[in-house]
Amino acid sequence: MPEGHTVHRLARALTDLFAGQALAVTSPQGRFAAGAARLDGRVLAGASAWGKQLFVELAPPPGQAGEPLVLRVHLGLYGAWTFAGDGSAEVVHAIGAPRRRVGETETPLPALAPEPEPLPRGAGSPASAAGPEGAPAGRRGDLAAARAASAGEDAWTPPAPRGAVRVRLLGEHAVADLTAPTTCEVLTRDEAAAVVATLGPDPIRWGDAVHAGDEPDDRDDPQRFADAVRRSRTSIGVRLMDQSVVAGVGNIYRAEVLFRARIDPFRQGSSVPADDLRAVWDDLVDLMRDGVRTGAIVTTREADRVPGGTAGRHRVRQNTDETPGAVRSDAAFYVYHREGLPCRVCGNPVLVREVAGRTLYWCAVCQR
Repeated sequence: MPEGHTVHRLARALTDLFAGQALAVTSPQGRFAAGAARLDGRVLAGASAWGKQLFVELAPPPGQAGEPLVLRVHLGLYGAWTFAGDGSAEVVHAIGAPRRRVGETETPLPALAPEPEPLPRGAGSPASAAGPEGAPAGRRGDLAAARAASAGEDAWTPPAPRGAVRVRLLGEHAVADLTAPTTCEVLTRDEAAAVVATLGPDPIRWGDAVHAGDEPDDRDDPQRFADAVRRSRTSIGVRLMDQSVVAGVGNIYRAEVLFRARIDPFRQGSSVPADDLRAVWDDLVDLMRDGVRTGAIVTTREADRVPGGTAGRHRVRQNTDETPGAVRSDAAFYVYHREGLPCRVCGNPVLVREVAGRTLYWCAVCQR
Protein backbone atom coordinates (compact mmCIF):
# COMPACT_ATOMS: atom_id res chain seq x y z
CA MET A 1 0.00 0.00 0.00
CA PRO A 2 1.44 3.41 -0.91
CA GLU A 3 2.38 5.42 2.16
CA GLY A 4 1.64 9.07 2.83
CA HIS A 5 4.61 10.51 0.97
CA THR A 6 3.39 8.87 -2.25
CA VAL A 7 -0.06 10.47 -1.98
CA HIS A 8 1.46 13.89 -1.32
CA ARG A 9 3.55 13.45 -4.46
CA LEU A 10 0.39 12.56 -6.35
CA ALA A 11 -1.34 15.71 -5.13
CA ARG A 12 1.56 17.86 -6.27
CA ALA A 13 1.81 16.10 -9.64
CA LEU A 14 -1.90 16.60 -10.36
CA THR A 15 -1.76 20.25 -9.31
CA ASP A 16 1.34 20.92 -11.41
CA LEU A 17 -0.13 19.28 -14.49
CA PHE A 18 -3.76 20.41 -14.37
CA ALA A 19 -4.34 23.38 -12.04
CA GLY A 20 -6.47 26.03 -13.73
CA GLN A 21 -7.50 23.71 -16.56
CA ALA A 22 -10.98 22.46 -17.37
CA LEU A 23 -10.66 18.70 -17.61
CA ALA A 24 -12.36 16.05 -19.67
CA VAL A 25 -13.25 13.44 -17.04
CA THR A 26 -14.28 9.96 -18.15
CA SER A 27 -14.48 6.42 -16.80
CA PRO A 28 -13.11 4.10 -19.53
CA GLN A 29 -13.88 1.11 -17.32
CA GLY A 30 -17.45 2.34 -16.80
CA ARG A 31 -17.63 1.75 -13.05
CA PHE A 32 -17.34 5.47 -12.30
CA ALA A 33 -19.41 6.77 -15.21
CA ALA A 34 -21.92 8.69 -13.05
CA GLY A 35 -19.18 10.34 -10.99
CA ALA A 36 -17.17 11.21 -14.08
CA ALA A 37 -20.22 12.87 -15.63
CA ARG A 38 -20.55 15.11 -12.55
CA LEU A 39 -16.90 16.19 -12.85
CA ASP A 40 -16.54 16.45 -16.62
CA GLY A 41 -15.59 19.93 -17.82
CA ARG A 42 -14.82 21.22 -14.33
CA VAL A 43 -11.69 23.23 -13.50
CA LEU A 44 -9.06 21.67 -11.29
CA ALA A 45 -8.62 24.13 -8.44
CA GLY A 46 -6.01 22.03 -6.66
CA ALA A 47 -5.19 18.65 -5.18
CA SER A 48 -4.15 17.92 -1.62
CA ALA A 49 -3.33 14.93 0.54
CA TRP A 50 -4.10 14.08 4.14
CA GLY A 51 -2.21 10.95 5.03
CA LYS A 52 -3.15 8.30 2.46
CA GLN A 53 -6.26 10.17 1.29
CA LEU A 54 -6.17 12.23 -1.92
CA PHE A 55 -8.60 15.11 -2.44
CA VAL A 56 -8.89 16.71 -5.89
CA GLU A 57 -11.08 19.83 -5.88
CA LEU A 58 -12.80 20.81 -9.11
CA ALA A 59 -14.59 24.13 -9.53
CA PRO A 60 -17.69 24.56 -11.74
CA PRO A 61 -17.09 24.76 -15.51
CA PRO A 62 -16.22 28.18 -16.89
CA GLY A 63 -19.26 30.45 -16.96
CA GLN A 64 -21.32 28.26 -14.67
CA ALA A 65 -22.26 28.89 -11.05
CA GLY A 66 -22.16 26.24 -8.38
CA GLU A 67 -20.16 24.74 -5.56
CA PRO A 68 -16.85 22.92 -5.99
CA LEU A 69 -16.85 19.14 -5.95
CA VAL A 70 -14.11 16.92 -4.57
CA LEU A 71 -12.80 13.69 -6.07
CA ARG A 72 -11.66 11.59 -3.11
CA VAL A 73 -9.30 8.69 -3.82
CA HIS A 74 -7.76 6.08 -1.55
CA LEU A 75 -5.37 3.86 -3.47
CA GLY A 76 -5.42 0.96 -1.02
CA LEU A 77 -3.22 -2.03 -1.77
CA TYR A 78 -3.41 -2.01 -5.55
CA GLY A 79 -4.39 1.46 -6.73
CA ALA A 80 -2.15 3.57 -8.95
CA TRP A 81 -2.12 6.64 -11.18
CA THR A 82 -0.32 6.53 -14.51
CA PHE A 83 0.55 9.65 -16.50
CA ALA A 84 1.43 10.60 -20.07
CA GLY A 85 2.08 13.98 -21.63
CA ASP A 86 2.81 15.78 -24.86
CA GLY A 87 6.42 16.50 -23.87
CA SER A 88 5.90 20.13 -22.86
CA ALA A 89 6.51 19.36 -19.18
CA GLU A 90 8.15 16.69 -17.07
CA VAL A 91 5.63 13.98 -16.27
CA VAL A 92 6.11 11.09 -13.86
CA HIS A 93 5.24 7.81 -15.51
CA ALA A 94 3.37 6.19 -12.63
CA ILE A 95 2.78 6.58 -8.91
CA GLY A 96 1.12 3.91 -6.82
CA ALA A 97 1.10 0.43 -5.40
CA PRO A 98 1.38 -2.16 -8.15
CA ARG A 99 4.39 -0.69 -9.88
CA ARG A 100 6.90 -1.05 -7.07
CA ARG A 101 6.51 -2.45 -3.58
CA VAL A 102 9.76 -1.35 -1.97
CA GLY A 103 11.09 2.18 -2.17
CA GLU A 104 8.33 3.35 -4.53
CA THR A 105 10.72 5.35 -6.68
CA GLU A 106 9.02 7.24 -9.49
CA THR A 107 10.90 7.71 -12.76
CA PRO A 108 10.00 10.90 -14.65
CA LEU A 109 9.72 10.95 -18.38
CA PRO A 110 12.22 13.34 -19.99
CA ALA A 111 11.00 16.89 -20.46
CA LEU A 112 10.95 18.18 -24.01
CA ALA A 113 10.65 21.77 -25.27
CA PRO A 114 8.61 23.93 -22.86
CA GLU A 115 5.28 25.41 -23.88
CA PRO A 116 6.04 28.97 -25.07
CA GLU A 117 2.90 30.52 -23.56
CA PRO A 118 1.80 28.40 -20.61
CA LEU A 119 -1.58 28.96 -19.03
CA PRO A 120 -1.59 30.46 -15.53
CA ARG A 121 -1.63 27.79 -12.85
CA GLY A 122 -3.05 27.55 -9.39
CA ALA A 123 -5.85 30.10 -9.68
CA GLY A 124 -8.60 27.54 -9.93
CA SER A 125 -11.18 30.04 -11.20
CA PRO A 126 -13.09 30.31 -14.47
CA ALA A 127 -10.84 33.20 -15.51
CA SER A 128 -7.73 31.06 -15.08
CA ALA A 129 -9.26 28.42 -17.34
CA ALA A 130 -9.40 30.64 -20.39
CA GLY A 131 -7.13 29.70 -23.24
CA PRO A 132 -4.70 31.93 -25.13
CA GLU A 133 -6.07 35.24 -26.40
CA GLY A 134 -9.10 34.66 -24.16
CA ALA A 135 -10.31 31.60 -26.04
CA PRO A 136 -13.12 29.88 -24.16
CA ALA A 137 -12.15 26.79 -22.26
CA GLY A 138 -14.11 23.63 -22.64
CA ARG A 139 -12.63 20.18 -22.89
CA ARG A 140 -8.91 20.83 -22.73
CA GLY A 141 -8.10 18.15 -25.28
CA ASP A 142 -10.17 20.11 -27.82
CA LEU A 143 -8.45 23.35 -26.89
CA ALA A 144 -5.04 21.74 -27.20
CA ALA A 145 -5.95 20.49 -30.66
CA ALA A 146 -7.17 23.95 -31.69
CA ARG A 147 -3.96 25.55 -30.45
CA ALA A 148 -1.80 23.01 -32.25
CA ALA A 149 -3.78 23.47 -35.47
CA SER A 150 -3.41 27.25 -35.33
CA ALA A 151 0.34 26.83 -34.91
CA GLY A 152 0.52 24.40 -37.79
CA GLU A 153 1.40 21.54 -35.47
CA ASP A 154 0.04 18.06 -35.08
CA ALA A 155 -2.41 17.78 -32.20
CA TRP A 156 -1.30 15.68 -29.25
CA THR A 157 -3.20 12.42 -29.02
CA PRO A 158 -3.25 10.86 -25.55
CA PRO A 159 -2.54 7.14 -25.39
CA ALA A 160 -5.45 4.71 -25.17
CA PRO A 161 -6.34 3.62 -21.63
CA ARG A 162 -4.49 0.53 -20.48
CA GLY A 163 -6.19 -1.89 -18.15
CA ALA A 164 -9.32 -1.21 -16.12
CA VAL A 165 -9.08 2.59 -15.85
CA ARG A 166 -11.60 3.82 -13.28
CA VAL A 167 -11.04 7.54 -13.96
CA ARG A 168 -9.25 9.43 -16.73
CA LEU A 169 -8.38 13.12 -16.32
CA LEU A 170 -7.49 14.72 -19.65
CA GLY A 171 -6.00 18.19 -19.78
CA GLU A 172 -4.22 20.31 -22.37
CA HIS A 173 -0.85 18.64 -22.17
CA ALA A 174 -1.26 15.49 -20.10
CA VAL A 175 -3.53 12.65 -19.10
CA ALA A 176 -3.82 10.86 -15.75
CA ASP A 177 -5.40 7.41 -15.41
CA LEU A 178 -6.51 5.88 -12.11
CA THR A 179 -6.68 2.10 -11.76
CA ALA A 180 -7.76 -0.24 -8.95
CA PRO A 181 -8.42 2.24 -6.12
CA THR A 182 -10.02 1.10 -2.89
CA THR A 183 -12.09 4.29 -2.78
CA CYS A 184 -13.08 6.65 -5.59
CA GLU A 185 -16.03 8.97 -5.00
CA VAL A 186 -17.36 12.48 -5.58
CA LEU A 187 -17.93 14.55 -2.43
CA THR A 188 -18.98 18.04 -1.48
CA ARG A 189 -16.52 20.15 0.47
CA ASP A 190 -18.41 19.42 3.69
CA GLU A 191 -18.34 15.71 3.02
CA ALA A 192 -14.61 15.85 2.33
CA ALA A 193 -14.09 17.75 5.59
CA ALA A 194 -15.98 15.00 7.42
CA VAL A 195 -13.52 12.43 6.05
CA VAL A 196 -10.56 14.55 7.18
CA ALA A 197 -12.11 14.81 10.66
CA THR A 198 -11.67 11.05 11.08
CA LEU A 199 -7.93 11.21 10.37
CA GLY A 200 -5.06 11.82 12.72
CA PRO A 201 -2.35 14.46 12.29
CA ASP A 202 -0.21 14.27 9.15
CA PRO A 203 3.58 14.67 9.72
CA ILE A 204 4.14 15.87 6.14
CA ARG A 205 1.55 18.62 6.38
CA TRP A 206 2.95 19.71 9.74
CA GLY A 207 6.54 19.74 8.46
CA ASP A 208 5.63 21.62 5.28
CA ALA A 209 3.83 24.33 7.24
CA VAL A 210 6.68 24.76 9.73
CA HIS A 211 9.28 24.81 6.95
CA ALA A 212 7.32 27.49 5.10
CA GLY A 213 6.94 29.59 8.24
CA ASP A 214 3.18 29.12 8.25
CA GLU A 215 0.95 28.30 11.18
CA PRO A 216 0.31 24.52 11.12
CA ASP A 217 -3.26 23.29 11.13
CA ASP A 218 -4.38 22.53 14.69
CA ARG A 219 -5.52 19.12 13.44
CA ASP A 220 -1.88 18.33 12.62
CA ASP A 221 -0.68 19.08 16.15
CA PRO A 222 1.85 16.40 17.19
CA GLN A 223 0.37 16.50 20.68
CA ARG A 224 -2.73 14.84 19.22
CA PHE A 225 -0.51 11.98 18.08
CA ALA A 226 1.18 11.60 21.47
CA ASP A 227 -2.11 11.75 23.37
CA ALA A 228 -3.74 9.19 21.07
CA VAL A 229 -0.89 6.71 21.57
CA ARG A 230 -0.67 7.20 25.33
CA ARG A 231 -4.38 6.89 26.03
CA SER A 232 -4.37 3.25 24.92
CA ARG A 233 -2.72 0.07 26.17
CA THR A 234 -2.63 -1.19 22.57
CA SER A 235 0.95 -1.66 21.39
CA ILE A 236 2.63 1.27 19.72
CA GLY A 237 3.32 -0.93 16.69
CA VAL A 238 -0.41 -1.23 16.15
CA ARG A 239 -1.21 2.40 17.02
CA LEU A 240 1.20 3.71 14.38
CA MET A 241 -0.81 1.90 11.70
CA ASP A 242 -4.09 3.46 12.86
CA GLN A 243 -4.84 6.35 10.49
CA SER A 244 -6.93 8.06 13.19
CA VAL A 245 -3.78 8.23 15.34
CA VAL A 246 -1.29 9.40 12.70
CA ALA A 247 -2.13 9.84 9.01
CA GLY A 248 0.12 8.48 6.29
CA VAL A 249 2.27 5.98 8.18
CA GLY A 250 2.35 2.53 6.61
CA ASN A 251 4.21 -0.69 7.19
CA ILE A 252 7.63 0.58 6.12
CA TYR A 253 7.66 3.81 8.11
CA ARG A 254 6.15 2.00 11.11
CA ALA A 255 8.94 -0.57 11.28
CA GLU A 256 11.75 1.83 10.47
CA VAL A 257 10.85 4.71 12.77
CA LEU A 258 10.44 2.37 15.74
CA PHE A 259 13.85 0.85 15.05
CA ARG A 260 15.46 4.28 14.75
CA ALA A 261 13.89 5.24 18.11
CA ARG A 262 14.92 1.87 19.66
CA ILE A 263 11.33 1.31 20.80
CA ASP A 264 9.92 -2.20 21.19
CA PRO A 265 6.95 -2.33 18.78
CA PHE A 266 5.03 -4.48 21.30
CA ARG A 267 5.31 -1.94 24.10
CA GLN A 268 1.96 -0.63 25.32
CA GLY A 269 1.31 2.85 23.99
CA SER A 270 0.35 4.13 27.45
CA SER A 271 3.85 3.28 28.74
CA VAL A 272 5.81 5.18 26.07
CA PRO A 273 7.09 8.52 27.43
CA ALA A 274 5.71 11.64 25.76
CA ASP A 275 9.25 12.82 24.94
CA ASP A 276 9.93 9.58 23.08
CA LEU A 277 6.72 9.97 21.09
CA ARG A 278 7.63 13.54 20.14
CA ALA A 279 11.00 12.22 18.92
CA VAL A 280 9.16 9.61 16.82
CA TRP A 281 6.95 12.37 15.38
CA ASP A 282 9.92 14.58 14.52
CA ASP A 283 11.64 11.63 12.85
CA LEU A 284 8.51 10.88 10.82
CA VAL A 285 8.37 14.50 9.69
CA ASP A 286 11.95 14.35 8.40
CA LEU A 287 11.74 10.89 6.82
CA MET A 288 8.37 11.36 5.15
CA ARG A 289 9.12 14.84 3.79
CA ASP A 290 12.34 13.41 2.35
CA GLY A 291 10.21 10.70 0.75
CA VAL A 292 8.06 13.36 -0.90
CA ARG A 293 11.18 15.08 -2.22
CA THR A 294 12.92 12.00 -3.59
CA GLY A 295 10.06 9.62 -4.34
CA ALA A 296 11.76 6.87 -2.31
CA ILE A 297 11.80 5.69 1.28
CA VAL A 298 15.30 5.67 2.74
CA THR A 299 15.64 5.36 6.51
CA THR A 300 19.21 4.20 7.06
CA ARG A 301 21.83 6.63 8.25
CA GLU A 302 24.87 6.93 6.03
CA ALA A 303 27.19 5.39 8.62
CA ASP A 304 25.07 2.21 8.56
CA ARG A 305 25.29 1.72 4.78
CA VAL A 306 28.94 2.34 3.94
CA PRO A 307 29.43 1.15 0.31
CA GLY A 308 31.67 -1.89 0.22
CA GLY A 309 32.11 -1.75 3.98
CA THR A 310 30.42 -3.04 7.08
CA ALA A 311 27.35 -1.68 8.78
CA GLY A 312 27.11 -3.55 12.04
CA ARG A 313 27.84 -7.07 10.87
CA HIS A 314 25.91 -6.68 7.63
CA ARG A 315 27.89 -6.12 4.48
CA VAL A 316 26.42 -3.54 2.08
CA ARG A 317 27.15 -3.90 -1.62
CA GLN A 318 28.61 -1.02 -3.59
CA ASN A 319 25.94 1.32 -4.92
CA THR A 320 25.73 0.90 -8.69
CA ASP A 321 22.60 3.00 -9.26
CA GLU A 322 23.09 5.50 -12.07
CA THR A 323 21.36 8.27 -10.09
CA PRO A 324 23.93 10.34 -8.16
CA GLY A 325 23.46 9.96 -4.43
CA ALA A 326 20.88 7.19 -4.79
CA VAL A 327 20.75 4.44 -2.18
CA ARG A 328 20.31 0.83 -3.21
CA SER A 329 17.15 -0.85 -1.99
CA ASP A 330 19.24 -3.42 -0.11
CA ALA A 331 20.79 -0.60 1.93
CA ALA A 332 17.73 1.63 2.39
CA PHE A 333 16.13 0.00 5.43
CA TYR A 334 17.14 -1.21 8.88
CA VAL A 335 14.58 -3.96 9.40
CA TYR A 336 11.83 -3.82 6.76
CA HIS A 337 11.92 -6.90 4.47
CA ARG A 338 15.15 -8.00 6.19
CA GLU A 339 13.84 -10.95 8.22
CA GLY A 340 16.65 -13.31 9.20
CA LEU A 341 19.38 -10.93 8.06
CA PRO A 342 21.83 -9.44 10.58
CA CYS A 343 20.74 -6.20 12.22
CA ARG A 344 22.81 -3.35 10.79
CA VAL A 345 23.61 -2.16 14.31
CA CYS A 346 23.96 -5.22 16.57
CA GLY A 347 24.22 -8.11 14.10
CA ASN A 348 21.41 -10.21 15.58
CA PRO A 349 18.78 -11.57 13.17
CA VAL A 350 15.89 -9.32 12.27
CA LEU A 351 12.61 -10.85 13.44
CA VAL A 352 9.20 -10.90 11.80
CA ARG A 353 5.65 -11.48 13.05
CA GLU A 354 2.14 -10.97 11.75
CA VAL A 355 0.45 -8.20 13.75
CA ALA A 356 -3.09 -7.01 12.99
CA GLY A 357 -2.90 -8.53 9.52
CA ARG A 358 0.37 -6.84 8.57
CA THR A 359 3.95 -8.06 8.73
CA LEU A 360 5.98 -6.42 11.50
CA TYR A 361 9.79 -6.34 11.39
CA TRP A 362 12.02 -5.54 14.36
CA CYS A 363 15.29 -6.28 16.18
CA ALA A 364 14.68 -7.76 19.63
CA VAL A 365 18.11 -6.65 20.86
CA CYS A 366 18.11 -3.02 19.70
CA GLN A 367 14.42 -2.52 20.43
CA ARG A 368 14.13 -3.69 24.03
